[in-house]
Amino acid sequence: MKRMQRTAGVIVGSAVGDALGGPFEFGPQGAFSARFSAPGAGGEMCGGGGWDPGEATDDTQMAILVAESLLEQGGLDLPDMFGRFQRWAASEPKDIGLQTEDVLTNGMPWDLAAAVHFQVNQRAAGNGCLMRASTSAVHFAAAGQEATMDAARRIAALTHGDRAAWEGTAIFHELIRVALEDTDPLAALPDVMDHVHPDHHGRYATVLAPDWHPDQATEFNGAVWPCLGSAVWALLTTADFEDAIRAAIDLGGDTDTVAAVTGGLAGAYYGLDAIPDRWTRPLHVPLPGFDGRVLRLTDLLHLAHRLVG
Repeated sequence: MKRMQRTAGVIVGSAVGDALGGPFEFGPQGAFSARFSAPGAGGEMCGGGGWDPGEATDDTQMAILVAESLLEQGGLDLPDMFGRFQRWAASEPKDIGLQTEDVLTNGMPWDLAAAVHFQVNQRAAGNGCLMRASTSAVHFAAAGQEATMDAARRIAALTHGDRAAWEGTAIFHELIRVALEDTDPLAALPDVMDHVHPDHHGRYATVLAPDWHPDQATEFNGAVWPCLGSAVWALLTTADFEDAIRAAIDLGGDTDTVAAVTGGLAGAYYGLDAIPDRWTRPLHVPLPGFDGRVLRLTDLLHLAHRLVG
C-alpha cells in the first residue's frame, strides 16, 4: 500500500470516527450496534446530541488547528499553537473538555497554563491531547522515532500537565509512524513500550497487553491510558476499518474520542480506501473562531498531502 493511502487514512479516519462517535458520547455500551444492527446498511452518520450528521467535534477541530500551525509556521511553534487553541476556545465551540477549557482560559502564558492547572488540581491525564494527535503524528512521522515522540509530548504539554498524558500521545505518534512504514503497529508495541517513561510504563503496559479488555479498565475512558488501550483493543479484535469503529463506539463513554483515536490507527492500518464512502461524503469539520470555515473531505485530503510535504 502506498504511504499516502495510509497517511490520508489517519487524517480522514480519525475525523470519521469522531463524527460517528459524537452523537453517542456518554451513552451506554452497545448503543451504536443497537441502532445500526446490520453493518454496511448505512445511516450511521446520523447526528444527534447537538451534532449535525457528519459533523466532527472538538477532537478534529483541534487536530486541524495543530496541523495549520505546523504548516503555516514551518514547524513546531508552541506559542502559536497555543494561541490558536485560545482563539478557538474563546469562540464558544459546541464542545470543549473541562480541563482543556480551564487551561486555555486561565490567563496564564502558554508555557505555564497547563502546569499551573495540574499543580492546583492534581489531575490532568484526560485524553484531550490524544484526541487531536492525528495531524501531528502524520507530520512528524518522517522525522523518526525519537523526534515524533518528543513532538507528541511537547504538544500534549500545552494543555495537559500530567506526564501520563504526554506518554500516551507519544505512543500514539509512534504507532502511526510504524504503520506508515508498512510495519504492523500491534506487533511493534513491545518496542514502542521501551521508549515510554518509566514512571508510566506500567499502566500503559497493562492496557496495551494483547489480553487486556476495556471492561478491565480501572478509570473512565476519558482518561488517556484506557482511551488509548481501548483504541488498540478495537484494532486488535476486528478485521476491517468499519468493525474497528463500531467496536470502539459500542464501548460507550467518551465515544467520540475513543473512536477518533481508533479511526486514526485503523486508517493507518487499512488505508483511506477502507473507509466507507457513506461515512466520508457527509463529513465536515467546522472551525469556530476562524471566520466560519468548514473543512470537508477534499480539504482533509489536501491537508494530509501538505503535512507530509
